[in-house]
Amino acid sequence: IRTHLSRTPIMSTIPVFGNVKDVYGPETSDVEERYAKLAAAFTQTHGEKPDLLARSPGRVNLIGEHIDYEGYSVLPMAIALDTIVAIKVDRGSDKLLVSNTDPKYTAKEFTVDPDQAVDTSSHHWTNYVMCGYKGVFDFLKEANRDVPSAVGMRMIVDGVVPQASGLSSSSALTCATSVAVMAAHELSFTKPEVADFTCKCERHSGTQSGGMDQAISIMGERGVAKLVDFNPVRASDVKVPEGAAFLIGNCLAVSQKAVTAHDRYNLRVVECRLASIVLAMKLGVSQAEALGYSTLSEVQKLIGSLEESEKAVTKHLHAEAYTAAELKEMLGQSLETLFAGSEASLLVLKHNTTGYKLHDRAVHVYSEAARVHKFADECKDMPSLNRLGELMDASHKSCKELYECSCKELDELVEAFKSAGAVGARLTGAGWGGCAVALVKQDAVKDVLARVKEAFFDSRIESGVLRSEDLGQMLFASLPSSGAAILKGV
Repeated sequence: IRTHLSRTPIMSTIPVFGNVKDVYGPETSDVEERYAKLAAAFTQTHGEKPDLLARSPGRVNLIGEHIDYEGYSVLPMAIALDTIVAIKVDRGSDKLLVSNTDPKYTAKEFTVDPDQAVDTSSHHWTNYVMCGYKGVFDFLKEANRDVPSAVGMRMIVDGVVPQASGLSSSSALTCATSVAVMAAHELSFTKPEVADFTCKCERHSGTQSGGMDQAISIMGERGVAKLVDFNPVRASDVKVPEGAAFLIGNCLAVSQKAVTAHDRYNLRVVECRLASIVLAMKLGVSQAEALGYSTLSEVQKLIGSLEESEKAVTKHLHAEAYTAAELKEMLGQSLETLFAGSEASLLVLKHNTTGYKLHDRAVHVYSEAARVHKFADECKDMPSLNRLGELMDASHKSCKELYECSCKELDELVEAFKSAGAVGARLTGAGWGGCAVALVKQDAVKDVLARVKEAFFDSRIESGVLRSEDLGQMLFASLPSSGAAILKGV
């Protein structure tokens, strides 16, 4: 079995289709019905058909957790679950009307002003719509391109990526909105441009995202995972080994990334920045210069390989948590001064009572970055599923013990996958709840799914935590699916 890596054309743009099959493949009866219902809901609500629809998928990260914001490559694949935005320009209005096909997500009205702030205190689902809307205008201004006049728009959203599951429902919504707004204004950007600005604009929600979720949602392709690199954003095809399948299970613990960011996700971003500064100083960089470091990948350039970088962490950073007072003495300024330009980081400092675990976070980042490339290399020629499984297992162990982004439900689900015969399994996404991904042999898919259902989900169905009819959304096999698309006339 020969597999290969190939480079995605750097200038490719978001594709425009007139047929649902071109996006989803031949088996689309359910999807076509979904699009028809969305179009009918739009017509019923607004009295006319949408101008176009834009869709962007969720993703599962096969390996490479919490390292994108440190500048390192990750290895996700897009999944079939996606978010669709139906949109119509209303030139006689100065309002954005945003609603959802699911009534539990309440509608909201905004002005068309692209400079308005996102209300991060509300955690309303439309915050991500506003992020995506603002992103188009932010990008045009930064790129010194002509900015169109902001006009009224009507949008209805239909999403099937489970919320707070670790499958990136927030980025699917942000990206689908940006693509819809872009297309409605008859603008066209390259996929790397959209991937880059959607990463930046989602930060308006209060989470310091690293770019993986948006990159794969925009650049995903059917049949291949992607090795995604950053600065600049680019993606290489990674063939999934023949005879292998990936299963996704939701541990049912909710992971609200934006809500808990100050003591989870954003805290890790702060810890990694501090680790990069302290490690740079230990390696001989002056205090003044080290304060300019922001990622561990920058520090690696002082050292050499990822393995050597991991050894340098063990040598120079102590295993115990660093205190704010200790760091202030080392850096010559308070942490509040260092992070003065970032409200999200200042919120982290305000809530932190346990110190900053620089050693463990840095060891995870360097070791996980190495595992990504070992995984991609293993997929090139005659891949060993056992070796890929070992890398996934090691990734979960690191996420659990060093990065502390797992939870007991995720650990239980990972163990259920392993006990059921999975070759490897790990948490996927930001963690602290959400999903696990497992590598299995294709001929064992049905057996593993049945065993995991029995070991993990049956008791939760019996206790009422999960409805049996919803199991298919919580435990399923997935193939790599296509990325963002624009649909007209469907």
